Amino acid sequence: MTGTDVAAVDPVPNAAAVDVLVVGYGPVGMVMASLLGRAGHRVLVLERYSGLYNLPRAASFDDETMRTLARLGVAAELLPKVRVQPTYQWRNGQGDLLMEQAFAENGRSGWAEWNMMYQPDLEEALDTVCRSMPEVEVRHSSSVAALEQTADRVEVTVEGPEGRETVEARYVLGCDGGNSFVRSALGVELHDYGFSEPWMVCDFRFRRPTEVPCALQLGDPLGPTSIISLGPLHHRFSFMLDSVDDFETERDPQRVWKRVASYLTPDDADLIRVATYTFRSLVADEWRRGRVLLAGDAAHQMPPFLGQGMCSGFRDAQNLAFKLDLVLRGSAPDVILDTYQTEREPHVRAVTEKGIELGHLQTLRDPERAAERDRTLLARRATGAAPEPIRFPGLADGLFTRGAEAGRGQLSVQGVVDNGTGRDRLDQVVGGGFHLLVDEGQLAALEEGRLLDDLAGVGVRVVVLGERPVKHARAAVVHDVEGTYRAWLAELGCSAVVVRPDFYVYGTASGSDAAVGLAIELMGAIHGNMPAQEAGTVA
Repeated sequence: MTGTDVAAVDPVPNAAAVDVLVVGYGPVGMVMASLLGRAGHRVLVLERYSGLYNLPRAASFDDETMRTLARLGVAAELLPKVRVQPTYQWRNGQGDLLMEQAFAENGRSGWAEWNMMYQPDLEEALDTVCRSMPEVEVRHSSSVAALEQTADRVEVTVEGPEGRETVEARYVLGCDGGNSFVRSALGVELHDYGFSEPWMVCDFRFRRPTEVPCALQLGDPLGPTSIISLGPLHHRFSFMLDSVDDFETERDPQRVWKRVASYLTPDDADLIRVATYTFRSLVADEWRRGRVLLAGDAAHQMPPFLGQGMCSGFRDAQNLAFKLDLVLRGSAPDVILDTYQTEREPHVRAVTEKGIELGHLQTLRDPERAAERDRTLLARRATGAAPEPIRFPGLADGLFTRGAEAGRGQLSVQGVVDNGTGRDRLDQVVGGGFHLLVDEGQLAALEEGRLLDDLAGVGVRVVVLGERPVKHARAAVVHDVEGTYRAWLAELGCSAVVVRPDFYVYGTASGSDAAVGLAIELMGAIHGNMPAQEAGTVA
């Protein structure tokens, strides 16, 4: 269970020093450590830097990521520090609007679909969460020198302030970025999509309120440029370079101010950082070797044009943390961890490929091809046709029901509910873990025998969508305040939905008998009564 309630974890005979060793204390490592710590597992985090990185890298996150942050209790703290961005514009070198993507103020996950942020604010909030947990220990100025696996643990050689030592962990998670030591130590190869571009990134802190585009891609063949907000107080201008060798010349502050002169002056803002990045498109061939797994940039790197790099790492953390929790508790066999890459890699590849497509669209350097692009997109806008919303795929094979019922593998929706004592988004009202959402008509069937007790025993929260909230000993009967769930169930044509701890739909059912069957099947999966994979599906 990875929800708000922490159940005691039975001690493991001959247990290693820690349950999980996380390498890397960036946002993905922080989320991974906090999710596992909240579940009651002993977590050690190793970070080679002496403190928080404290520099902005990622610039935005989506509603699914905010849902994770809300579960960790930091959404309220971050909201005043982010900028909700409603649109994303693409213009050509002459300033003509080629395309405008709209983002909902209230997305599928119950939060704004696009949030612009200053990454140090996020890291400070997550650091506070990790350090509040007695189960989580964070060691700075500590790097991994070697890994050696045995049948039941990983022996990790650590170089720290006090010299070398060996730490034993049941599992090791490499969240140590694009230049991952863990990935290299495993000898894992990378698949390269071939998209590789050098850019110069210039970050500013406002001195006074200033009108600057908050989300703009300029497809100028003379110099593709990206302008994005980093929250209310910071802004970023990124410029594509002809060569990485140009950076030493172009980084000069006077040259930078000349580049941004039509938007900013030194009276408006301070130039706080100039760095060079090569936007890459890489996916690791293997995300798991035995008891060592990769997540975030250690497993995949993508161009930033969709703002999904960090978001994808958070999805990794949610997916892996709840499965690792089941394994560490002895509820599920180790083989369940193989579904991590099975589920996440196709999703990552789809997002990466869409980012590459948009990157190629923006960074055309040939004037004739750029003019052809402009004519095509301007003609499309002239017809009044809005661009297709950017939608990411669901998950396919992995830890799901065997059936092909509607909604299986989709990202679930989240709405506001009332339990009689409070009104909030469902995650905050009923907590995390597995959710079995049913309409009121299915409750009687679930009450027969010990089914509700058995579901509670494996950490499944039964949520009944009633006309009004009422007290119930073994279920949360809530009122669907805005009709979000009624509409969703109607769309799916079902009366019961199981949502996994990572927010994705395990399966759906229609009718009382099917709802009971779905609940029983879920308990079997959680207990680890999983036969060999059939067509890539574990159930």
